[in-house]
Amino acid sequence: MNKFQSVTKSLRWFLALLVVAFVAGCGGSSGSVALSSTKAITAYSLAGVTGTINETAKTIAVTVPNGTSVTAQVATFTAASASVTVGSPAVAQVSGTTANNFTSPVLYKVTAADGTTATYTVTVTVASSSAKAITAYSLAGVTGSISGTAISVTVPFGTNVTALVATFTTTGAGVPTISGVNQVSGSTANDFTAPLTYTVTAADSTTATYIVTVTVAANTAKAITAYSLAGVTGTISGSAIAVTMPSGTNVTALIATFTTTGTGVKVGATVQASTTTPNDFTSPVAYVVTAADASTATYTVTVTVAATAGAVVCGGASGTNCVNLGTAANYAILDEATVTFTPIATISTTPTITGAIGLSPAAASFITGFSLTLDAGKCFSTSTQVTGKLYAADYSSVNGCMASPDTATVLTTAVGDKNTAYSAAAAMPTAGGGLPAGSPHECPGVGAMSDVNNALTAGGGFPSTGLPAGVYTCGVNITIPGNLTLNGSATDVWVFKTTGTLSQSTGTQVILTGGALPQNVFWQVAGGVTIQSNAVLAGVVMSATNIQLVTGATEHGRLLARTGVLMDTNTVVQP
Repeated sequence: MNKFQSVTKSLRWFLALLVVAFVAGCGGSSGSVALSSTKAITAYSLAGVTGTINETAKTIAVTVPNGTSVTAQVATFTAASASVTVGSPAVAQVSGTTANNFTSPVLYKVTAADGTTATYTVTVTVASSSAKAITAYSLAGVTGSISGTAISVTVPFGTNVTALVATFTTTGAGVPTISGVNQVSGSTANDFTAPLTYTVTAADSTTATYIVTVTVAANTAKAITAYSLAGVTGTISGSAIAVTMPSGTNVTALIATFTTTGTGVKVGATVQASTTTPNDFTSPVAYVVTAADASTATYTVTVTVAATAGAVVCGGASGTNCVNLGTAANYAILDEATVTFTPIATISTTPTITGAIGLSPAAASFITGFSLTLDAGKCFSTSTQVTGKLYAADYSSVNGCMASPDTATVLTTAVGDKNTAYSAAAAMPTAGGGLPAGSPHECPGVGAMSDVNNALTAGGGFPSTGLPAGVYTCGVNITIPGNLTLNGSATDVWVFKTTGTLSQSTGTQVILTGGALPQNVFWQVAGGVTIQSNAVLAGVVMSATNIQLVTGATEHGRLLARTGVLMDTNTVVQP
């Protein structure tokens, strides 16, 4: 017996400890979840008629057609709450099931999960015997706009309107008709290609007519789906189009063939017609496509010219002794301060510069002597003296340029590439060339000039067939007093470097033979460059200061400077 009592006592203590542990585990509120206090009726309808909810006043108004019995109507509602009841004692309400007598206002009590409540007063009005209005109307899920007796519905693009079914509410006594055919909400289909007239009859036999007009929304499509230039298919990636043209292609007046889902395409203010409209693709061209709904999309077309097969084209590629110009290769003339042109009267309207002109960070007002006409797109100008476009730093997005990136950004990159190329050329070690040792034209370093005139000229130790390719380093001023022949193939590169100036005498020429290319000849000059009257220079001139072409001088290459490019009735041809 004592043993039994001992066991019983131990069991009691164990149960007591278990209860204490359970209570302790459940105690506190740190892990509890707060109950929702939401208690709103967010949608309500009776007999197919949508009620008007005033959430602030907690009222719901419903006007049902004349003749409707309201003594046992079933409501359809949405309530974000724990429960909805009517009356006392409370009768639980089930949407679409529970009937109520709406002869007088009915109070709906909505109880939230946390026990708080809200009361909505539902008032039902029976339309008068003369009531004959359409109070709600929709087609294909699109709510119509009712203005007086006109109902307008705009359905999405592509909707077939020949057999649409309308959902509507009316205060009339019977069903509306269209040309004598009864209309049942949510059931009767009609062809809305043209406006339709609904006739609504009141209980007193008077009628009202509503005209329903359906509009199909305009197409939002505005894509370029195919693009080619001179038979070369472009690659479309998002809103960027890239086209690589064969070596030697002149890109200043190419005609595009394209397909678009839009209603129109423009470049600047110029309407584009596939296979018809030419454009200058020296720089990226922005095509603006307009959709039927007037929205737009911009496609940027960038054209790259492929290198000559087997040739080193130093305009932007790399190769032996090649100076990579980067995007500076896109310009015939590129400067940071000013570009000045003084044409004689007889040729003032004749193009004498072939290629693009760029100026940055200076503005277009520092491009002088040219008859500039700003394009409607505000990204470039044109001139009668230039076959190509003229760009300046103030042709920016801030000032209306529509291209992306804008001209200011493109020029900043090009100027940076120009200066990088200049530094790269200056750092090149002397190489190649191979003038005979002891030649009167040999400076310290292979191929450098140190004679009293610092002259690059035929004879005096130069090969009679022309100066071979190589990197020529001069620590003095360079003069070209006579014709200079550079003989080599399309894969050969010449780099002439000087910490002084470069001057070419009147009437002299730099002649390229054997297939040599002007874009593979570089003149890196720390000082100023002067090309005298009627002289012809070939190559890319990179000056840390200015470049001056005297009357009648010609340049086959590029003029890249920092403090100014000055011209006087000259010809410049970008290779």
